[in-house]
Amino acid sequence: MIRLGARELVEAIADPGSHRSWDEPPPPVAEPGSEYAAELAAARERSGCDEAVITGEARLRGRRVAFVVSEFRFLAGSIGIATADRIVAAVERATAERIPLLAAPSSGGTRMQEGTPAFVQMARITAAVMRHRAAGLPYLVYLRHPTTGGVLASWGSLGHVTVAESGALIGFLGPRVYRALHGEPFPEGVQVAENLAAKGVVDAVVDVADLPELASRALSVLCGETTDEPSGLAADVGAREEEPAPDLPAWESIRRSRDPDRPGVRELLKYGATEVSALSGTGEGEADPGLLLALARFGGVPCVVIGQDRRSQRTGRPLGPAGLRVARRGMRLARELSLPLVTVVDTPGAVLSAEAEERGLAGEIARCLAELTALPVPTLGVLLGEGTGGAALALLPADRVLCARHGWLSPLPPEGASAIVHRTVDRAAEMAQAQGVRSADLHAAGIVDRIIPERPDAAAEPKEFCARTAALVSAELRALAGTEPDARLAARHARFAGLPRR
Repeated sequence: MIRLGARELVEAIADPGSHRSWDEPPPPVAEPGSEYAAELAAARERSGCDEAVITGEARLRGRRVAFVVSEFRFLAGSIGIATADRIVAAVERATAERIPLLAAPSSGGTRMQEGTPAFVQMARITAAVMRHRAAGLPYLVYLRHPTTGGVLASWGSLGHVTVAESGALIGFLGPRVYRALHGEPFPEGVQVAENLAAKGVVDAVVDVADLPELASRALSVLCGETTDEPSGLAADVGAREEEPAPDLPAWESIRRSRDPDRPGVRELLKYGATEVSALSGTGEGEADPGLLLALARFGGVPCVVIGQDRRSQRTGRPLGPAGLRVARRGMRLARELSLPLVTVVDTPGAVLSAEAEERGLAGEIARCLAELTALPVPTLGVLLGEGTGGAALALLPADRVLCARHGWLSPLPPEGASAIVHRTVDRAAEMAQAQGVRSADLHAAGIVDRIIPERPDAAAEPKEFCARTAALVSAELRALAGTEPDARLAARHARFAGLPRR
């Protein structure tokens, strides 16, 4: 693997000529003439740097960003007291000047020559990063080969978005230390970027050449600026939106919502959104293909998107507790960076298994509901298709709710409701009609605010339907952005209090 030095990495990703260093000469940390002083001198000669990190600012696709980049050739990128001083100073300056921060660690962890005083610096760096995040400022992390030890266990694992270099060794315990302690090699394939992305520890694996585009796209959303709506986005939404719809029975909508060709959240993002950045998992070692988390723009409005992926759920991967924990990561991201949240409901129901029970499925539904009802940012729900049970309810509460013409909401699939009431699934259509699950019924009951037309069916016009939905999402988000937070929360609570009781 070709390992770029710190300055080479900055030059590779920054706009030409935009790099400005923030570094001051580090104070002496070793006794003159000592072995450690000789090691530091050799490290300076070998790396061309005066410490194990460089800091500063640059332009990234025109946007001003701060950076902290490790230099592995300087004592394996280890963190000593002077290194920590430099990192903390850069983080604090980025916070004071209100600019996003990109960290690119490549380190073996704490500098052993400085012992415990260096070790505890990780807590100090972490505190500075969390103050940056608490100020509502984006923090991106690019984990490079290798990143291990205390660096990974502190500022390397706190990104709003965390990606890793292809093939990079990423792990808490370095493999050489593991072998020395246990007398055997660490299992192969575990501490590898690609494996950690699949497990939901990092969001993506990215080569250096692709990092500027990914970071720029993510920051376009995370920095929260609303831009002008692209011309033509709202086409086909005005006069025809409220056109009369045929009064189809509930079962017909249910049948259409289950069409394999019906567009879902992935198609909505593909055809209706821009600047899309998919995130992977919880960041804490859990992932669920049934739940998609992404950053995106709808008509120039940045937002966090949490969407149930109908195709994954319909092909043997139903939504489970991990998926709802991924959803709660999205809610926290929206809250911390003051971004609107869009939830997309489209689920045949949560997984029913012993494992789901033992991993707290019901509790995760409750926690999603609790967070959504109290979230201070604008929230918009989109009932795109199937809306079955607690998995649907978990993402439904919002300031405003849109519903596709053939979307529906029910405490159980109609077959299940029929089995409970009539002891047979054969009366599912009758149960669906009686329970008022259709979009028209939900609108009349005040559960949804607006119906998205299908002409005649989303599966027959996927691109047009997704563009129409995206335009409505943009319009609703822009309207919500004009409301005061306290008034919006009060209206949300009044909305829940006013839901039908019979």
